[in-house]
Amino acid sequence: MPDHDLVIRGGTVIDGTGRAPIDADVAIKNGKIAQVGTVTGTGTEEIDARGKLVTPGFVDIHTHYDAQAVWDPHLAPSAQHGVTTVVMGNCGVGFAPCKPADRDRLIELMEGVEDIPGAIMNEGLKWEWESFGEYLDALDRRPRDIDICALLPHAAVRVFVMGERALALENANQGDIAQMREIAREAMKAGAFGFSTSRTISHKTLKGDHTPTMKAQEEELTGIAMGMKDAGSGMMEIVSEWAPDPDAEFAMVRRITEASGRPTVFTLNQRHARPEVWRDLLRHADKAAADGVPIRPVFGPRATGALLGLSGSQNPFSGTRTYQTIADLPLAERVARMRDPEIKAKILSEDPKEFNKFPLFDRLRWDLMFRFGNPPIYEPKAADSFAAIAAREGRTPEEVTYDALLESDGTDFIYTTISSYAYGDLRMAEQLLGNRNCIMGLGDGGAHVAFILDAGFQTWMLTHWGRDLGKFSTQELIRRVTSDTAEAAGLHDRGILRAGMKADVNVIDWDRLGSGKPYIAHDLPAGGKRLLQDVYGYEATIVSGQVTYREGIATGALPGKLVRGPQAGG
Repeated sequence: MPDHDLVIRGGTVIDGTGRAPIDADVAIKNGKIAQVGTVTGTGTEEIDARGKLVTPGFVDIHTHYDAQAVWDPHLAPSAQHGVTTVVMGNCGVGFAPCKPADRDRLIELMEGVEDIPGAIMNEGLKWEWESFGEYLDALDRRPRDIDICALLPHAAVRVFVMGERALALENANQGDIAQMREIAREAMKAGAFGFSTSRTISHKTLKGDHTPTMKAQEEELTGIAMGMKDAGSGMMEIVSEWAPDPDAEFAMVRRITEASGRPTVFTLNQRHARPEVWRDLLRHADKAAADGVPIRPVFGPRATGALLGLSGSQNPFSGTRTYQTIADLPLAERVARMRDPEIKAKILSEDPKEFNKFPLFDRLRWDLMFRFGNPPIYEPKAADSFAAIAAREGRTPEEVTYDALLESDGTDFIYTTISSYAYGDLRMAEQLLGNRNCIMGLGDGGAHVAFILDAGFQTWMLTHWGRDLGKFSTQELIRRVTSDTAEAAGLHDRGILRAGMKADVNVIDWDRLGSGKPYIAHDLPAGGKRLLQDVYGYEATIVSGQVTYREGIATGALPGKLVRGPQAGG
């Protein structure tokens, strides 16, 4: 009779702590790691990992699977990229708590903020809950291929408590704050990992309404944080405009963190219009960490980039009057119409923002648009922007962009950097990767489904910054997406390959690791579309001792669970 459920033989083990690799076997039994070393016993299943890396499963603390986790047992694209645990409910948006009368409001907000079409959510969400605890119960009833953790979204709490006053951005009164504090306490006790909030003007409904949390006062935020203190668990996740005074805004965040004693993580990116503010925020975060105040920035290992195309949800001309008349035609017919010189002239003469209310559309610039390429180019050169090409060729940037949209019969994408690329390179990401107080994240898995595909940040970071450039050691990059992110979320039972820890594991062919050109799949509820990509080099991804993916393809195993609250170490 076999001694173990699974034995991974002869791999190069990178244990997630940052220590140097070792050659070892890994034995798994009953969903836990039983041994790392020379395993003499046999396994019911064995994987030959000679010449391969064996790492912990990846933990992603910034995702938006709040809707997808309700209907889909396969949390792609994250699960295809070696991710075995996600934290969702970021940026203050989500679906609980929610009164029946407010369901459409929360859907509209998620549609605008995270670019998930309302038709998809209306079809996929079954609304079996009102309280946050009931939402967790609904999630708990469904098997899936990875573990999920949920944050309490501030927008949902605010609408639940204040109704129309929340949507009007009114200040919460003392009664409102007391009720929010109790909701937060109850949510943490039910298994929430913290609460999230948004204070950025980029987060709007498609109608142009700001997120209900944008102007929430310090007293309100402190009250919710004190609800976490009452429960003795939870972190605050915040995305902010950091305006008009970033120093004052950060000082407020620090006061809330100190008052509640709960840790805080915040989105750190670089706005092209304010390219140096991130340095001030990093300095403040480093100072807080040195003072023992747990405030950590979350950043991306490359620019946040949008994919614009005729097959996706957005393109640079999708808001023009003439394009709107052909927008619903099949792709081939649309391309044929757009090649008509008369149609082209009309579209190029019209305002591309007239009918496009998508909140991020205002950030699009011709000098930050590039051909995406195959394999994809995530660090494009300024000389290759459509504005630069137009200047060289004596054309307008709009005309160059229009012609690029029609290449390959309209199936190619245009890559445009939305944030963290103001220098025209990735020096900001490189600096943050070298700062141990910063957390790698912001892949937004489950959101911007046909506009952004950054959920493969882990794969790209490992290959670009590690294997290809050699800027950081493999063990340090693995630490960043395993024990570091797990610890930040309070998941002390995973992220390290050690006896007693949860058996979430990746077996990686380092030389082949990578991902292909993004493509559109029509596999969401109501026939909705999303961006996906083929993934290579993950020979096996293992969740709780079961192989869930081989070479990026789901095996059908669904050992993933809802994780309720912080977990003690194994």
